Amino acid sequence: MSTYNLLLIYPHLTDRDRWLLHLLDEHQVLTTDQIHRLAFRAERTCQIRLVELRALDLLDRFRFARADGGSHPWHWVLGLAGTRFQAAVTRRPSPTERSHRERLLRLSASPTLTHLVAVNEFFVRLHHAARTSADTSLDRWWSEAMAARQFLTVHPDGHGLWTTAARTVGFFLECDRGTESLPRLVAKLGRYADLVRRGGPRYPVLFWLPPGGREAHLQHALRRMDLPVPVATATHDTDPAAAGWLPADAWRRVNLTELPSDHGRDHPRNPNWRDGELDLHGRGETNPGAVGEPSG
Repeated sequence: MSTYNLLLIYPHLTDRDRWLLHLLDEHQVLTTDQIHRLAFRAERTCQIRLVELRALDLLDRFRFARADGGSHPWHWVLGLAGTRFQAAVTRRPSPTERSHRERLLRLSASPTLTHLVAVNEFFVRLHHAARTSADTSLDRWWSEAMAARQFLTVHPDGHGLWTTAARTVGFFLECDRGTESLPRLVAKLGRYADLVRRGGPRYPVLFWLPPGGREAHLQHALRRMDLPVPVATATHDTDPAAAGWLPADAWRRVNLTELPSDHGRDHPRNPNWRDGELDLHGRGETNPGAVGEPSG
């Protein structure tokens, strides 16, 4: 699609559409249900709009067959026009049709696709909880790539800022699907401790684990350590916005805002500070960090 034809699409784009393009640019893939909970109230309205955006080549989709019959949910990604639009927004080179298709093929065939969808599910649940509560908000939702660029020394699966009432806490997400050994999970804490030593924030590391006995085994390992940073655990079948987090140094499950959280000091390695001031809500940001509620 030429630049001229892309301009013809603009009259069809709502603020909510542009917000969705931004999310898919940052987080790569979302299912129909996730997009519904993020940005729509009626499921049918969501489905109709997604089909319309696909017809404009702003979005594309794929899904796989289930072994027991039927199909998995549609997975939505940026279409060629959507990718080129976001390239213009972020001042990146516009992709060719070939490079776009190759990237989509790599994403759809990636062995980490399920993990990526699970990571996004964590933040979708938080954002959906904030939509239904007047005193909560998801103020930052950073992908692994964004967090790595901003914090340099750590590579969490995601990073966020969560506000309830007047308290804002940060966190680093480690989304576990049971594919790594527990010693390897625990070893990741060393990098977060190094981040604190270098002037970065001291945020809790959240291990989000499959249901079953894995959480108990990890807690047992954590409680035998002198932990360098706060750690809490919960399972995929719980609501991350609820009181389901078990700190590794306590026995009562708590809400996110009850976990210790230190935004760090003014330091070049700490993206929470801008021009000598603590800037948690993106007043000076140009990167896709803030997560607002789109208008329809």
